[in-house]
Amino acid sequence: MDATLKTVIGGELVELPGTIAAVRATMDSDRAAEFDRDIEHVPAAELPAALVRWALAGTGAEEEDDALFERLARGEDIGAIDAGTPGSEVA
Repeated sequence: MDATLKTVIGGELVELPGTIAAVRATMDSDRAAEFDRDIEHVPAAELPAALVRWALAGTGAEEEDDALFERLARGEDIGAIDAGTPGSEVA
């Protein structure tokens, strides 16, 4: 079984391809060529983030994130909880 990435989009658990080959296999030839040009120049430390970015393309996740950030920018309460002050963890 190929590796997968899991995330939530639109309230649903979604499995995304989790290898370079599997992500590439989801693309048409033009997009795959763009992917190939991009991915071969990504620094190793940034490869996981780049792979996720490509895997999420076209899923609606970016639009969902943009809408959430707009709500936050307006000061809307999105139901987040205070994570506390760094170093104030309770044992």
